[in-house]
Amino acid sequence: MNDSETGPTLIAAARTAALNAHAPYSRFAVGAAVLLRDGRIVTAANFENASYGLSLCAETVALATVSSAGDLRNVVAIGVIGGAMDDAGRPTGRTPVGPCGRCRQVINEAAQMGGRDVTVYCGAAEGDAIERYALSELLPHAFGPADLGVGTAL
Repeated sequence: MNDSETGPTLIAAARTAALNAHAPYSRFAVGAAVLLRDGRIVTAANFENASYGLSLCAETVALATVSSAGDLRNVVAIGVIGGAMDDAGRPTGRTPVGPCGRCRQVINEAAQMGGRDVTVYCGAAEGDAIERYALSELLPHAFGPADLGVGTAL
């Protein structure tokens, strides 16, 4: 998959994942799609909890799934979308949504373990708007595995 296809493919997969968001409290659905070196895509949606602090972001769920399969070092890119849910539970909105600070830190774990600057595609719930960033742009001077002698600094 070339770079011009990667963003739209990951955003489409993230949109599909967001349809499964469990977000009854915020009513804000988020979907994430992680691209691995071998071309596989792993998706996830946010999972809220009545005890708000226990909620899980879509990016964290996706990367935990990737890690559980032994593929954390193989993350190449991630696509993220989000939007307010309509009455049918579908995310809405045309403004690209990016990962929160916690998720940027979690993505950094995969980036440093894999020794690559992960590409982050931020998309809107609807429309064609996609923003492309290197993780190092979104989280400069990140603390991570390399600071503890594991992985590679970016």
